[in-house]
Amino acid sequence: MGALNASVTVYCLIVGLGFLGLWRWYDRRDNRRFEREKRKISFHCGRCGRLYASRGSADVSDCPACGHRNARLRF
Repeated sequence: MGALNASVTVYCLIVGLGFLGLWRWYDRRDNRRFEREKRKISFHCGRCGRLYASRGSADVSDCPACGHRNARLRF
């Protein structure tokens, strides 16, 4: 009876650690995706009025619709 209890305990620990490992891996993956999306910079075109976003840290960007150069929006 003691060997059965030890086997069940070890099995439960392995399964629990597996679930914790998967949870941590998916959490880190989703956090990296969110951080990448959050780093977009917003622009408003002064010529055509279009709102658009750009990745990176540029202070100016060309409008994808009309090509006008615009400064980033600051909130």
